[in-house]
Amino acid sequence: MADEFDRLVAEADEVSVAGWDFSWLDGRATERRPSWGYQRLMGERMARASAALDIQTGGGEVLAGVPTLPPLVVATEGWPPNIATATRLLHPLGVVVVADDDRPPLPFADEAFDLVVSRHPVTVWWDEIARVLRPGGTYFSQQVGPASVFELVEYFLGPQPEEVRRGRHPDAARGQAMAAGLDVVDLRFEKLRTEFRDIGAVVYFLRKVVWMVPDFTVTRYRDRLRDLHDHITTQGPFVAWTTRFLIEARKPA
Repeated sequence: MADEFDRLVAEADEVSVAGWDFSWLDGRATERRPSWGYQRLMGERMARASAALDIQTGGGEVLAGVPTLPPLVVATEGWPPNIATATRLLHPLGVVVVADDDRPPLPFADEAFDLVVSRHPVTVWWDEIARVLRPGGTYFSQQVGPASVFELVEYFLGPQPEEVRRGRHPDAARGQAMAAGLDVVDLRFEKLRTEFRDIGAVVYFLRKVVWMVPDFTVTRYRDRLRDLHDHITTQGPFVAWTTRFLIEARKPA
């Protein structure tokens, strides 16, 4: 069992985590997807737009899957490995990738876009989104909700304060959007079952989604990883609950 643990951990610790493609987890972890189908709905809005901005595009994988892009599309990203990945993927599609460190202001003029989208943004600068939207323009985003996958977070970090558990709440997003002068026209929330089926999946996930356990390294948490490996081996997948919300907000015409 020790040999299997070492092999799985070493494999997951060495594989590249660049981009925002989670296909390495196929067969190792599962996550139920939200019922609304974000990429499909985003694609419908892209097909009707004339100028669109994708904030924090990651590796550009979601944007690249849109069937019909507007005449003008710009994507921003702040993490250098993702910038390179997104550039390779999106430039052939005519999308301009702009390096942006996710602090205001956005590097665009007022009222530059009629559609702004973002899937799983780390932060949301609502005043900036409102500024770069044209009157009548739309912000459309799927976001991580409160206490998402906290079963895993708290396994490593211990119980988290209630204010941390309630962070990223959809009601807070609604209030922030309205405070920026936007009208919230759609807001949905779902809690979705997630399973980690081997310890390699846990290591890969925590290396890739670095804000979940910010100080994570295999060396620092090796004993906890070994205990979790034993749990998965004897009792089955480690179950956590992912939270997601969809928000659509419109700038008054």
